[in-house]
This record gives sequence, structure tokens and C-alpha cells, in this order.
Amino acid sequence: MSVRLQLIEPETGGDKADAPKVKLRIAVATQDMKSMNAHFGSARRFAVWDVTPTDAQFVEAVGFDDVSDESGAHQTDVDDRIGPKVDALAGCNLLFVLAIGGPAAAKVVRAQIHPVKLSAPETIASVVARVQVMMVGNPPPWLRKVMGVRTRSMDFLDEED
Repeated sequence: MSVRLQLIEPETGGDKADAPKVKLRIAVATQDMKSMNAHFGSARRFAVWDVTPTDAQFVEAVGFDDVSDESGAHQTDVDDRIGPKVDALAGCNLLFVLAIGGPAAAKVVRAQIHPVKLSAPETIASVVARVQVMMVGNPPPWLRKVMGVRTRSMDFLDEED
């Protein structure tokens, strides 16, 4: 069973033309809502943020009571713990975790969420800042795809000196 806590912002009536064109929704696996410090299967919570190159806003926290241990063993005789997590993260573009197993990663990718494994825990604020830095300038190819940004033209290769 999952529990959702969402922030609802009042309508501002502002001009949408001023809104940034590129926005990513990221999910961060967390045990404490302060740091990215959990494996996908054992994460009790996911902090969901909307991130632009210049702004970030907390959207919601999704919590789970039934989580797996971090043994890495796949249990076939228990209830599906991965499906509900993937369903709860629908609409996210990126998922930051310490680790994710192959079957879980496949389900996440099928849901059009790009999993990103980080080697060590770090604060959610630093994960958000990392995404903002990557969004500016020349994002890596996998992020350009997630952002829906066309790849750069190779026309310069045809130019003569």
C-alpha cells in the first residue's frame, strides 16, 4: 500500500509564456526525506520534484509500508512490491537510487522512467542541483532524450575550411 502527500499550489493567473520550457520530474529514493539513501526495492519513500534549469519545487512524497530487504535476492513467492512503486512514480522522468535490480530496472524503463544509480548517498538538494547543472548547456545524450531535446545537427561536418 502506498501513501501520497502532495503540495497544492494556488493558481497564480500568471502568464505561462514566462514558464521554463524544459521541466523534468524526478523521483529520489529515500528513507528520511533528506537524502538519496535507498535502494529502489527497499525505499520506504520517494521524494518527487519538478526541476528546471533555474528552479526546483517539491511536488509530493510517496510512501510504502511493504518494502524488500537489501539482500539482492529475488523473491518469487511474495507479493509484487515493484509494480506498485513503478505505478506510483508514473509521470517521472528520472529516478535516483543507490541500487536497482535488473527486473525492477526493466519495469522502470518500460514505464519511461530513466533510472540513475549513484554510488553513495547524497542530499536531495545536491541531487536536484546535479540535475539542474546537467540540464544547462550540453546535457549528456541520455538526458537530452529524456528532456525531449533534438540531438544536435552534424551539418558542421560537411563544411569546408
